This record gives sequence, C-alpha cells and structure tokens, in this order.
Amino acid sequence: MKHLKKITLAFTLTASLAFTAFIPNADAATQHTVKSGETLWKIASKYGVTLNQLKTTNKLSSNTIYPGQKFTIPSTTGVSAADIDLMARLVHAEAKGEPYAGKVAVATVILNRVASKDFPNTVSGVVHEKANGYYAFTPVQNGEINKAADAEAKRAVNEALAFRGQGSGSLFFYNPKTAKSDWIFSRQVTVTIGNHRFAK
Repeated sequence: MKHLKKITLAFTLTASLAFTAFIPNADAATQHTVKSGETLWKIASKYGVTLNQLKTTNKLSSNTIYPGQKFTIPSTTGVSAADIDLMARLVHAEAKGEPYAGKVAVATVILNRVASKDFPNTVSGVVHEKANGYYAFTPVQNGEINKAADAEAKRAVNEALAFRGQGSGSLFFYNPKTAKSDWIFSRQVTVTIGNHRFAK
C-alpha cells in the first residue's frame, strides 16, 4: 500500500510539473531583450505602448539603449485588445491606399478624440459616435468597419499608441476633394498626408 502511495505521489508530482511546463510564463510576454538596430521607438511601437510608459517602467532617463538590454513592457496601455482591433479595422477602411504615415495619423485622431472632452472617452464610443442620424466615420455607416484589418493597419495602430500625446492634436481628417461639409474646411489644418487633411 505504501508503495502504491509513493507511485501515485510520484505520478501526481510528475504530471503537475509537466502541466506547469506548458503554462505560458506570465513574465515572458512582458519582457523584451534589445536586438541590434532596435530603438525605444521601435520597441514601443511593437508593443503598442507609449515611449513615456516604456521609459518610466524601465527607469530610463535617455533614449540610448544597447543590444542585450532587457526591458519590462508595461502591461497596460489603457486600450483593450478589442479596441485595438476596432481601431485597426477603422484605419484599414478609412486609409486603404494611403501612405503608412496617414494610417498612423488616422489612428492618432481616434486616440486624440478619446482624450478630448468634446468626444466620447472610449475607443468604441468615438468610433461609433453618431450625430444627426449619421456616424462620424463613413466605414461605420456603410459596414466596411466589419472587414478584417491588414497587418499594416495593425502596425499603424501600435505606432499611434506609442506616439500618443506627442502629435499636433488632430481631431479630424477629411479628403478635400470629396468633403461635403463647409464646416470641416473652417478647422485649422495640422498636416496633409496623401489624400487626407488632418485638422483640429
């Protein structure tokens, strides 16, 4: 009987250790080892965190980094995975065929609206905002928002998250060739990228 208990205990311990080996290490997703050619900006963009978050979390006083350095990636950006996907789908629909910088700028407009007291304070609220029977963004109105985002749109959203709080405060974008509202032309233009003008 004692022998059977020992075998059972050994089996339980082995099974427990084997099971533990397959559980992802919670810290693995939050650690990053710097590779040659990487910059803080590239690392922040890769993980969709702001430069300031990355620097603060790792107690960095400058932007100088070295290959082999290990960084802890902040666990929260204040934006959920579902919101990041929603933003990427909007960027994909709104900025298809536009330069990459324009895609980042569209994502930045969404984040700037979330931060502004004049708009809803969530990504979903901003994307689905409605006034006078119309959605703020055409792809929400026509259903294009429901199409999957491509890799470039996802990367643009991560870059916008890293860039958050450092831009020129754009709250709007429009194509001057197709815009129908006189009001939008009254807004202060911050930058023109591709076919889009960005304004505040």
